[in-house]
Amino acid sequence: MSIFVDTSALFAVLDGDDQNHDRAKATWMDLIAQEENLVCTDYILLETFALVQRRLGMEAVRVLQEDVVPMLHLEWITKTHHAAGITALLITANRQLSLVDCVSFETMRRLGIKKAFAFDRHFSEQGFECVP
Repeated sequence: MSIFVDTSALFAVLDGDDQNHDRAKATWMDLIAQEENLVCTDYILLETFALVQRRLGMEAVRVLQEDVVPMLHLEWITKTHHAAGITALLITANRQLSLVDCVSFETMRRLGIKKAFAFDRHFSEQGFECVP
């Protein structure tokens, strides 16, 4: 089974002060142990790298790159998928929803992924099951 991995989960795994850290770390370890197919997009990685670098520093970026990224199956966003994300963003007209979110939802639908490792309520609002 494939599980989509969101920035909110990756950040919580890395930040010991995050309110979701303990659950995120336990979930991450369980997903790795169960050898789940952990899917992520290049947009999620870009967002996560920027957030981790700014809030946690370069050592956390190194941990992200060396320990976390190798566990992920990376989906590269094409021009077509980017355009679909923009269309979804404009249709929803929700200032709280980001382009990265919309591209993530489009990617999950395209790949038939029903579960997300995420702490972002927008995933459940879109009908996806959130783990944990």
